[in-house]
Amino acid sequence: MFWVLFLLVAWAGVLTSCTLLLRAASRAAEPAAGATAHHHDELNLYEAAYLAGGPARVADLTLLSMHRQRRLLLAHTGWATVVDPVGRDAHERSVLGAFGPDGQSPVPALRSAVAADDAVRALSERLGAAGLALPAGALLGIGEGVRAVRAATLLVLAMAAAALAVPTSGSTTAVVLSWFALPLMLGAGCLAIARFESHPYSRWASPAGQQLLRALDREHGAGGSLTAVAVRGIRAVPDPGLRAALGSGNRGRIPRQRGH
Repeated sequence: MFWVLFLLVAWAGVLTSCTLLLRAASRAAEPAAGATAHHHDELNLYEAAYLAGGPARVADLTLLSMHRQRRLLLAHTGWATVVDPVGRDAHERSVLGAFGPDGQSPVPALRSAVAADDAVRALSERLGAAGLALPAGALLGIGEGVRAVRAATLLVLAMAAAALAVPTSGSTTAVVLSWFALPLMLGAGCLAIARFESHPYSRWASPAGQQLLRALDREHGAGGSLTAVAVRGIRAVPDPGLRAALGSGNRGRIPRQRGH
């Protein structure tokens, strides 16, 4: 029965990691102090974009909005060109400030500049204070919890293999594996629930923020509107050329502009 020691180690790892994840999720679900009720129509597009996709989504929305107003040209090659050099808000000014002296820039560079700008940081702080966005500490805690459960699940498999490698007098292989199946199912179940709960908004939005996004998507997320892009991302852009332009660099490669 020496294999029981391996089973106890497996259970200890799974229970500890699942508890860590549940505590982090519980802290993230707690409303922020002083938070008040909001209606989804109170969200502007930048706020909706941040809650749904974080800083990168805000950057994509800003670029697309300027392109649709013909104040910026987005080429399918992944380059952007300035048409109107006057920004109408802080996010647009951060886009324009990222261009070089020739008025052209690769889209990934613009996205990175906008996502790291103080305007997005202020947006995050405002949404966090309103109880609509998850604070950075909550995001970190949930991420650590998920990684801990994943590691514990692998530990169960390792302990099961170790248990089968030692003499199991009085216990068949099937019996040993059935005992290890219980902590394995618990760990896998926690990971599945965490993945389900985190789709599609909870990496950035609090539960209150997720409710607003769902209502906003139902009522104003039709077609290829900017609201649909804010909530669903660039997959809501109907033009394949624009999707290619906004999606450039997401796999680490910046397309070269022809003739540039």
